[in-house]
Amino acid sequence: MIKYSPIEMDNFPKSKQTTFEYKLDPAKGLILYFGGSWTVHDQLPDYSLISNILEEARQKRVQRYLIDASGVTNWDSVFVTFLIKVFEQRRNGVEIDTVGVPDGVKRLVGLATAVAEVKQKSSDSGQGMLALIGEKASKAAQSILDVLEFVGELAIAFWALVKGKARFRGKDLSTFLNDCGPSALPIVSLISGLVGLILAFVGAVQLKLFGAEIYVADLVGIGMAREMGAMMTGIIMAGRTGAAFAAQLGTMQVNEEIDALKTFGFSPVEYLVLPRVLALGIMMPLLCIYADIVGMLGGLFVSTGMLDIPVVQYYNQTVEALNLNHFLLGIIKSFVFGLVIAIAGCMKGIKCGKSAYDVGLAATSAVVVSIVMIVVLDGIFAVICDLLGI
Repeated sequence: MIKYSPIEMDNFPKSKQTTFEYKLDPAKGLILYFGGSWTVHDQLPDYSLISNILEEARQKRVQRYLIDASGVTNWDSVFVTFLIKVFEQRRNGVEIDTVGVPDGVKRLVGLATAVAEVKQKSSDSGQGMLALIGEKASKAAQSILDVLEFVGELAIAFWALVKGKARFRGKDLSTFLNDCGPSALPIVSLISGLVGLILAFVGAVQLKLFGAEIYVADLVGIGMAREMGAMMTGIIMAGRTGAAFAAQLGTMQVNEEIDALKTFGFSPVEYLVLPRVLALGIMMPLLCIYADIVGMLGGLFVSTGMLDIPVVQYYNQTVEALNLNHFLLGIIKSFVFGLVIAIAGCMKGIKCGKSAYDVGLAATSAVVVSIVMIVVLDGIFAVICDLLGI
């Protein structure tokens, strides 16, 4: 057992020999003394010893630990591993004081203990069915209120833009326009071309049975213009841009940059969210039109190569099958999808927690919410078009 009091800690001599002593005093708390060299090459005490000491302290309800490392002459990750076990007791409300602990050790221990834990939810939580239903309903209601609050703030920001009083940098808007538009062309080209090619191939296999191969042009043209162009572009941008928005704003939340904006009197929604929503809302219809054209070219490739349909005949059949309503429907859908993707991504980023785990969770959640909303909204559009006879 150690033979000193906390007041006398500075008087202990340093030694090269590894030393670990402790004293458990219910009145003064648990005192841990580390001295000498603590490296992987030294003869160290058994790691289970620290676990046994902490368990004994927990049973005696000790709420204050004192770590004296003033006698440590050399250390590496082994010493950090021993201290991590002690510092983890802060989660149980234990107060920890340190004397002589090197700054490098403190930083490493802080980094290790700051990693967010994934909370495992047990199915046997002891709650009744009604309590669980009430908890889920309460969380759902709060989520709806959060969405309404965020959309309301965004509407206020849009109104400020209309009045010419919105405060955000024009350079940010041009950057986001480039990220949401030209930078997305390669992936949109690849996916849209493949979708048009697949539509044409599947249609050709069936239409050849009836000798109606020429109607592949109708299938691809109408399918791309009304449905697949807007939907596939939306899904691509949800995974590419929606997740990026959530990660960007989530990282700013972790770094407290959003709090700094509020301190200086800037609205985060107006300064950060508005240019992102504008950029994606502007570029999505243009990307949709581009996706329609690329998809039709994919159908042309299959028709000319597999069905021996002349290019001019395929073009004429496509022009005859399509009308302005088909294109307008796809453009309107893409605009709505763009707004939903931008709002979901920005909201998840603004509302995320303060750790790296929360940023990843926000990006994942933004993609999932965006894709689900795209599918739901596409179904609503289909019902409305059927009722209106469009």
